[in-house]
Amino acid sequence: MAKYTLHTSLQLWASEDEYVIESYDSEDLPLTINRHTGEITLAPLAANYRAYLSPTQIYGVMGILRLSTTDFLVVITGRVSKGKILGQEIFQATDYKVLPISSGATTAQILAHPIEQHLLALVHSHLYSASFIFSYEWDVTRRMQAQVIAQNDDATKAPWQAADVRFFWNYHISLRLMQQTADLGRYIMPVAYGTCDIQYGQINGQRFQFALMSRRSRFRAGARYFTRGIDVEGQVGNYNESEQIVITENNSKTAFVQTRGSIPLFWAEVNNLRYLPDMQVMERPDAIPALRLHLEEQVALYGSQSLVNLVNSKGHEQQVKEAYERNVKTVALPSVQYHHFDFHKECRHMRWDRISILIDQLEPELEEKGFFHVTAAGGVQKWQLGVVRTNCMDNLDRTNVVQSALAKWSLNRQLRELGVLSDGEMVDQHESFMVLFRNMWADHADAISKAYSGTGALKTDFTRTGKRTRLGALRDGTNSAVRYLKNNYFDGPRQDAFDLFTGAWVPRGPSSAYALFFDPRPLHTRAMPYIMSFAIFMILAGLTLPRSSDYSLQYYFVFWILIATATWAYIRAHGVEYVSWPRLRRLDEVIYYNGPGFRSRKAPKAPTYLQVASSAAQRGRLTSARPYHLDEVELGTNKRTE
Repeated sequence: MAKYTLHTSLQLWASEDEYVIESYDSEDLPLTINRHTGEITLAPLAANYRAYLSPTQIYGVMGILRLSTTDFLVVITGRVSKGKILGQEIFQATDYKVLPISSGATTAQILAHPIEQHLLALVHSHLYSASFIFSYEWDVTRRMQAQVIAQNDDATKAPWQAADVRFFWNYHISLRLMQQTADLGRYIMPVAYGTCDIQYGQINGQRFQFALMSRRSRFRAGARYFTRGIDVEGQVGNYNESEQIVITENNSKTAFVQTRGSIPLFWAEVNNLRYLPDMQVMERPDAIPALRLHLEEQVALYGSQSLVNLVNSKGHEQQVKEAYERNVKTVALPSVQYHHFDFHKECRHMRWDRISILIDQLEPELEEKGFFHVTAAGGVQKWQLGVVRTNCMDNLDRTNVVQSALAKWSLNRQLRELGVLSDGEMVDQHESFMVLFRNMWADHADAISKAYSGTGALKTDFTRTGKRTRLGALRDGTNSAVRYLKNNYFDGPRQDAFDLFTGAWVPRGPSSAYALFFDPRPLHTRAMPYIMSFAIFMILAGLTLPRSSDYSLQYYFVFWILIATATWAYIRAHGVEYVSWPRLRRLDEVIYYNGPGFRSRKAPKAPTYLQVASSAAQRGRLTSARPYHLDEVELGTNKRTE
C-alpha cells in the first residue's frame, strides 16, 4: 500500500485567473493552477469563490497536456463503477473536461485557432474512444503479485511513484505535476488503458469472485498497421498484460498473468489499399540488441518466458516467422523457450479443439510457472514464476483464442488450490459458470481488438460458445471488411491522437502541427479519386439519359469507362499515396524502406516532393516542407520556442 491514498472527492473551481481543485473530504490544501503564469501550487481557496462561483464535481486529474498555443488541464468528470477487488473499487472514466490554461489569449481566441481546434479534436477522440480505468486505492497499473512484492517499498511512495510506468497511460501529461516541488501525490492519479470485468461465480455451493483485467502499454502505442514490431528500446506494438483473478469469500486469492505483444522484429505491413498489405521484414543491425532488450526486460519483470508464435508457416506470414526464429536462436536466453504453433493449419476446418495440442506441448512449462496464490491469512502460498507471451500477426484473434484456453487450463488449478474444485474435477463440468467465463474472455478480446484494430475480435464465437460456427465466420467476414476500411482510410488521425496523448510527439508551437493541414501530394495525385467518382457518376447518369439510339451513347460510355478504368489503375498502382497515414510522426522510413531484408512487393520509390521537403526542412526553411521536420520539446519547460 502506498504511503497515502488519492483524494476521492474533488471539485473544480474555475475563474479567469486560476483553476482550483479542492478535496472536500479532507483538510489538504487545494491544487491551484495560475492561468496567466502556469504556476502550480498548493494554496488555500480564495474566500470569495464560494460566494460567486459554482464548482464542478470531478473524479480525478489526468494531467496537463501541451498543445500548440497553450497547455490544457484534463480532468475526469464522469465514471462508472466496475466493481470491487478486496473492497477497493475500480472505475471506468466516461466523461472528461479539457480546459485551456491560457497565457495571454482569451479562451475564445485559443479555441478559434485552427491547429488548436484540430489537436483538441484528436484529444477528445482519444479520450472518448479509449477505455480508461482507475481506482483511488487499488493500483490498476500493476498485477496483484507485483503489488505484494513491492508492498514494503510502496509504504514510502506516492501512488504515481509506485505505478508501473508501462501501463501508466497518463504518465506523459502528469509530468508537470510530478515535477513540482510541492507534494501533489494525492492529486496525481495513475490511469490505465485497459479493461476490468468483475463478476461472481458459484461452483459446488462455493461463491467466489472472478475478475479479468487487461493493461495496455503506452510504449509504441497506436493503431494496427502503424505500430508493428519493435523499436530500438525493445518496446513492441500492442503489448498487453492480462490478469485472471479468483477470490474466495474468505479472501484467499489467486492470479494468473499472461502477456501478448507484436513480434519483436523490425517489420511492418505497409498499407497500399490492397486487402493484403505488403509484408516487410527489415534486417537492421540493431534488431538483435532490440530483441535482447525486450526479452531481458520480460524476464526481469515476469520470470521465465514461453514465447508462443501462432503465425502461418507458409505464405504471407512465413518470412516474419522465420526471421523471429532466427533472432530468438541468436539471442539464446536460457530462461526463454520458443514454441511455434501454426494455428490456421492445425485448426483448419473449424477444428479448434486441436488447441489442446498446444496446451499439451506447453503443460510442463505451465506447471513450472504456476500462478500466484495468497492465503486468507495473507501469506504467499505460491508465486507465478513466469508467463506465456503469445503473438500472432495482430496479437488479437488467434492470440485471444489461445489465451482463453490457457486461462481455462490455469483456472482449473486455481479453483482446486482454493478448494472450490475437487481433485480431477474440471471447470467444464459446470456449464453455468463456463457461460460466464467464456463471455468474459470474449468481451476481453473485443476490447483489446477495438483498441488496436478498430473492430471487435474475430473468432469470438469459439470463445463464447466453445464451438466454431458458420454464423461466427460470417460475422468475422464483416469485421474484416470494416477493419480494411478503417485501417486504410481512417486510422491516420487515430494514430496522431495516440502520439499526441502519450508524448510520442510533442508540439513546438503552431507551425509544428502544420502537417495536419498540408497535403504535399501533386495535384494530379489528389485529383484522381474525384475524377474517378465523376466518371462513375457520368456512367450511371448515362443509363438514365433519353437516347435516340443505343449507338448514340456507345462512345459516351466507352469514354467514361476508359476514364474510370484509367484513374482506378493509377490509384491501385499508387495505393500507398491514398492511405490515411499519420501526419504528426510520419512513417516514411518504413513505407519507402529499401535496405536489406524481405518485401513481398517492390518498395515504392520515395516521391520527389518528399525529398525536396526533407532537404528544405534540413536547411531550416519555413516552407511547405515544415510538416516533415517536426521538432519536439520536453513537456514542462517554461519557455516555448519556434
